[in-house]
Formats: sequence, C-alpha cells, structure tokens
Amino acid sequence: MNDIMRFVAKRLCIGVLVVLFVSVLVFAIMQAMPGNPVDLMVDTRVSAEKVAEIKAQWGLDEPPVVQYFYWIRNVLHGDFGTSISLKQSVSELILQRLPYTLMLTGAALLIEYIIAIPLGLLAAVKKNSAADKSLTVVTIVLWSMPPFWLGVLFILTFSVWLRILPISGWDGIASLILPAFTLALPSLAQIFRLTRSEVLDVLDEKYVTTAYAKGLKNKVVLVKHVLRNAMIPVTVMFFLSLPWLIGGAVVVENVFAWPGMGQLIWKAISKQDFVIVQGVVLVITILTVICNLIGDILAGILDPRIRLE
Repeated sequence: MNDIMRFVAKRLCIGVLVVLFVSVLVFAIMQAMPGNPVDLMVDTRVSAEKVAEIKAQWGLDEPPVVQYFYWIRNVLHGDFGTSISLKQSVSELILQRLPYTLMLTGAALLIEYIIAIPLGLLAAVKKNSAADKSLTVVTIVLWSMPPFWLGVLFILTFSVWLRILPISGWDGIASLILPAFTLALPSLAQIFRLTRSEVLDVLDEKYVTTAYAKGLKNKVVLVKHVLRNAMIPVTVMFFLSLPWLIGGAVVVENVFAWPGMGQLIWKAISKQDFVIVQGVVLVITILTVICNLIGDILAGILDPRIRLE
C-alpha cells in the first residue's frame, strides 16, 4: 500500500509539472500568433483610442508574463476567463461541451474493444491462417485512413445515399453512431494487434499446455486461462488510449458538427480567441494526466510482476 501511495504521489507531482509546462507552452504559442483578437472584434473604422480601451478592458495591454500569471491564478480558482469572441465564461462553455466529447470518446472506446478483442483472439488462435492475414490487412487499412475522409465517406453512404442516419449535430442517440465509428475504426488496429500479440504470448505458457493436457475444452482454456491473462495490458490500454481519442475527436467533431470541445477549440482558433484555446487545452492535458495515472496504477495492481516505481 505504501508503495502505491508513493507511486501515486510521484506521478501526481510529475502530472502537475506537465500541466504547468503545457499551460506555459500554449500561452506562449497563442501570444506568438500573428494578429490580435481585438482586431477581429472591432470594425476597421474604430479609433485607435477605442481599440486601446478594449485591450485594457480585456487585460491585453499588460506584458505577456503578467497576463499569464493573472490567467493561471484565476484557473486555480476555477475561472478559465471570458471568451473574447463569445463574451461567455470559458468554464461554462467547457462544462457545456465536455459531456458531448466524453460521450463520443466513450462510445468510440466501447466500439474499439467490442470489435478488436474478439478479432484479436481469433487472429491469434488462427495464427498465419487466411483469417489472421485478412484481419491484419483490414486493420492496417483502417489505421491508415484519415478520420476526416472516413467521416465524409460515412456521411455520403449512410446519410446522403441510404438516408438511415443523421448527417450532423446532436439529435438523439442515432446521431452518435457515425462519429463514434469514425473515431473508433482507425484506432481499432492498435487494440487488435495488442490483443493478438498478448494472446500469442500466453498460448506459449506452460500452464496453458497443462490445461490442454488435463482435457479441458478449448473454449474454457481460451476464456479462463488465455484471455484472462492477456487482458491485463489491454485493460491498461483502455485508459492510456482515451487521451488520443480526445485529440482525434477535434477533427471528427468538426466533420459531424458535433457540439463538443473539439468544435469549440476549432472555432476559437479561427477567431484567435486564445482564452478558449488555453482553457480547452489545459482541460485535455489534465484528463490525459489522470488517464495515464489510472493506467499506470492498474498495470501495477493487475500484474504484480510490474513494480510501481
């Protein structure tokens, strides 16, 4: 227990440093971008005095270092600032959009595991067979497909030609199907290959040979002995892959006009609304740190051979 607590404390400290580093990095990038959000807000005929007044109102007349410390101080109090373009609280905008992004990534993860684990098991059991080679080729093809292209293909097929699913936006659970599959299928190859690799390793273990020698049925051996032990790294990967899916959701949400954080940050970048960009990136970074921490802890708990260091 003490080892776990020390491990968690160490990883939390590293996570805090990572969040701080990302906050400085994204703030510096937004400051280095050409143009000014105030210039996009006001008409070109507005006087320089009025522009200076607006900048002072938003604190944009302060040096970048001062602006950063003001912002990070407010973040520690739960205030991510106010959107320059939308005139709304960034914290409220994130709270409105975050559930949709988590819904999309959660559904994509579920699809990945439901499809990839049985296929990975089948490919391992039928090693070097036509089924194994075919599944490997299909997953590689899916992995190589850009999500935006796959999304457009799905829209044309299921929404325009067949007219059985909504094109975009949120209008009930049916609206989740296309974006979830678009996000899940390219990442499916990773879980498939991991499952196949782990099952092949477990099949070579002596206790599996002993189980077959005792006369146990093939189904019992595969489920109780093989799959159970092969699932340890696959379970850990569940949490480690979540941040990657959240990052991929930025593209998918814009293809399907999904009302999540990806669409929010995309519009904010186009309007140079750096307050929203900083807030969304910081939230994604925090989620990434938490998911990695949970994945590392699970790896140590599920597999005693892994030392928590």
